[in-house]
Amino acid sequence: MRTDKVSLRGKLMGDMMRNMMDSAMGRRIQTGELRKNPVEPAWVCPAGYEYEMIQMEHFPMEYLQPAKVSTGRVILQLHGGGYIGPMKNIYRDFAVYYSKKSMGGDVLTIDYRVAPEYPYPAALLDAVAAYQWLLEERQYAPEKIVVAGDSAGGGLALALVMYLRDHRIPLPAGLVLMSPWTDLTCSGESHETNFHRDPQFGGTTDNLLHNSVYIGDADPTEPYLSPMFGRFEKLPPVLMQVGSEEVLLSDTLVVADKIRAAKGKLRVSVYDGMFHEFQMALRLIPESREAWEEIGTFLEIIYGIQRKPEGKVVKRVKSGRRQQVEMD
Repeated sequence: MRTDKVSLRGKLMGDMMRNMMDSAMGRRIQTGELRKNPVEPAWVCPAGYEYEMIQMEHFPMEYLQPAKVSTGRVILQLHGGGYIGPMKNIYRDFAVYYSKKSMGGDVLTIDYRVAPEYPYPAALLDAVAAYQWLLEERQYAPEKIVVAGDSAGGGLALALVMYLRDHRIPLPAGLVLMSPWTDLTCSGESHETNFHRDPQFGGTTDNLLHNSVYIGDADPTEPYLSPMFGRFEKLPPVLMQVGSEEVLLSDTLVVADKIRAAKGKLRVSVYDGMFHEFQMALRLIPESREAWEEIGTFLEIIYGIQRKPEGKVVKRVKSGRRQQVEMD
C-alpha cells in the first residue's frame, strides 16, 4: 500500500470512512439504502449562475448556466448512485465545478430513472433523450458537448457514447469518467486484490455492486449495461480517474487497456491511497483538488480553450500521488 504518497488529510478521510463503515450506517451505505431516499437541505444556486428545472417525459433535468455568459460549451452530467439513487446536492456542486473548469460552460444534469422500479435500459434511454435534447432543442454542436459521470454514472456515460456511435448519432467531444462502474458482473481482479482495502465496498459481497437490481432480466455482459464488454473503436477522447484502493479499480484499468488497443485517445490517472469517488471531497483534500485541476486541464484541451494571449493552457500538475498515462 503506497501510503507514503497519500496526503495526511486524504489518509484521515479514508480512515474516517473505514470507521463509518464499521457502524450501522455503513451497512446502509453499502446496500444503497441511504441512496434511495436521501434527505437533504434545499440547494441554493450560487451567485452568478442561472438554474432551470426541465421536465422531460420520463425524468427531470437541471440546467445550470453562468449568468450573462454564453460559450456554446456544455457538460452533460450523469450522476452516480448504483442505478438506485436519485440526484443529490453533491452533483449540483459538481455542476458548478464543471462550469468553472470549462471556463463558463453550461451543465445539464439529469435525474434519470432508477431501479428497482426502472431497471435496464431505462437509465440509458433517459441519457440518450437528454443528449438529443442538447442537440435538437438547445442546438449545441456535438464538438462542444462533453459527457461526464461518476461510478454508475461513469459506466452510463461510456454506455451512452457506445450507443450514440452504434446508432450513428454525432458523438460528443470527450468523456470524463470518475471511478466508473463498467462491469456489473463484478469479475475484475481488483474485487479480490482490494477486497480488504476498499473502505466503502470492501469486506463483503453483500452490497449494491454484487446485488444490482438495475440488471433486471438482462444479460449483465450486455455492452450497454456493462460497457467493459463493448467495442472501443471510434470513441472520443477519454479522461479516467480512479483510486488505487477501490474494488472498482479493474473497471477503469481494463477499459483503459481496451481503449489503448483500439488506438483511442486516453488519459487515465490512478490516485494512490484513494477511495471510491474521492473527488466528492472537493477542496477538502489535496488529491481531490488535484483531480479537479486535471479535469479542468482536460476540458481546456478538448474545448481548445486558450487562457493566455500566447495560446498556452494551464500547465499539468505533476504529482507523486497518481500514476498517469497521457493522451496519445
